[in-house]
Amino acid sequence: MLLPVVVLALILVLGLVYSALTPPSTLMLARWLTLKPVSREVVALEAISPLLVQAIIASEDQRFCLHNGVDWGALRDVVDDDEGPSRGASTISMQTVKNVFLWPGRSFIRKGLEIPLAVIADTLWGKRRMMEIYLNVAEWGEGVYGAEAASQRWFGKSARTLNRSEASLLAAVLPNPIQRNPALPSRGVRAVAARIQGRMNAVGGLMGCLR
Repeated sequence: MLLPVVVLALILVLGLVYSALTPPSTLMLARWLTLKPVSREVVALEAISPLLVQAIIASEDQRFCLHNGVDWGALRDVVDDDEGPSRGASTISMQTVKNVFLWPGRSFIRKGLEIPLAVIADTLWGKRRMMEIYLNVAEWGEGVYGAEAASQRWFGKSARTLNRSEASLLAAVLPNPIQRNPALPSRGVRAVAARIQGRMNAVGGLMGCLR
């Protein structure tokens, strides 16, 4: 009976620590444990192009500033799907806690843990810190984590200087970063990036929580 209490206490402690220190993702930890290389350079949110932030919100979570970590309406829309809750119901907060605390793959158990963790983390970190952590742990290729490493790897430049096209391409590959290459995008990736660019202006006014 004490196990859930101990786990919750550990998560709260780590959550408080990660308010100041940027964590690794569980995928990064797995690579380190198996002696595989990891490329990541932690940067502050202000060192990342606002265009990438805008593209990520346009692509991943247009209600990012409006929910408490979980978009309950979107979750209800997919909870009855045969394959279970999909990426369409995952907020940036849910994806962040999955990357930091949980494991990849789809399961009701993981989703059941992801939801309360997202609410807790959203409360502890706030929106700006949540986005900062997400952009430092997101996977953008084999062994490539975070916006700065991704920008250097795929475009040979700092994340601060990403342009609109590059930002939309990075956002477009996130659902499948191992199979998709933002530097050599397929026709499908280019089409997704174009749709993201079309949404970017519309979400500009929904980013007030990051200022």
